[in-house]
Amino acid sequence: MAVLPTTPFGRTDMNITRVGFGAWAIGGADWAFGWGAQDDADSIKAIQHAVERGINWIDTAAVYGLGHSEEVVAQAVAGIPEADRPYVFTKCGLVWDEANRSAQPARIGAPDSLRRDVESSLRRLQVERIDLMQLHWPPNDGTPVEEYWQALVDLRTEGKLRAVGLSNHSVAQLDIAAKVGHVDSLQPPFSAINRSVGDAELPWCAEHETAVIVYSPMQSGLLTGAFSRERVASLGADDWRSRSADFTEKLDANLALADALKPIAERHSTSVASVAIAWTLAWRGVTGAIVGARRPDQVDGWLDAAGLQLTAADLGEVAAAIERTGAGDGPVRP
Repeated sequence: MAVLPTTPFGRTDMNITRVGFGAWAIGGADWAFGWGAQDDADSIKAIQHAVERGINWIDTAAVYGLGHSEEVVAQAVAGIPEADRPYVFTKCGLVWDEANRSAQPARIGAPDSLRRDVESSLRRLQVERIDLMQLHWPPNDGTPVEEYWQALVDLRTEGKLRAVGLSNHSVAQLDIAAKVGHVDSLQPPFSAINRSVGDAELPWCAEHETAVIVYSPMQSGLLTGAFSRERVASLGADDWRSRSADFTEKLDANLALADALKPIAERHSTSVASVAIAWTLAWRGVTGAIVGARRPDQVDGWLDAAGLQLTAADLGEVAAAIERTGAGDGPVRP
């Protein structure tokens, strides 16, 4: 097994590699935010290959494939020697309707519902304790932050959860939660296109010793250097990206920004994808980045990011490209 550099995961006893395996896409097609049909055997090989290359954590969620991603992760991890098994991070708070799998899941924060979510994830992941449980989205069932966060803190105290975090939450919500119990982690979207958390949430986390694992650092593939108008046009109706503004009306600016990363990648003898991910890791407060893969070769395409250090000149070049293309929103450099 390869060894990659690690960094402390906030105040927890975990140390994680700077990149982790994202298991959203491997959930499959049969739900509202699927990436199209996937081959479970390929998904398992991709996870095991990532671990062999040194990745020591996997990020999944109950809702990915409506339970299927967690089941695939469990199968993949079961085939890895116990001493080498990665941390498994998952998410709760989205409740789906099995009778209508294409419907958007409901955002539920009621404590009894979260406890059911945790028990279901423990069963699907085939573990007695989950390394990190994150509330996927702020609920819209009227449950206040104090109540849903207390429920997760209690489950951490009981030992069912090693650490607890919030995903897609604002500084105002983090402030409320922190009064109840320490927020171990935040999982926000963050990329050279979607930069909004750079203003407030990242500084808050740095000041509160809250780990940050960012998702979509390549903006769901747009910043890999492999996308084109033709490839976007070929996305199936069962791929949520075919309906996303970033892949439709904002596509030209986003592809122009991806092109601007190519000279930086060439200078570092690496991929555009690795540069895009390393850009997120250059920000104060960012602990790690979640990167998806559905086949082993895709892992190899971004693994360099685990140790890639962009220079001040590189970061200035990206900032200039963001301003020139008008891509995305938020601060343009760390």
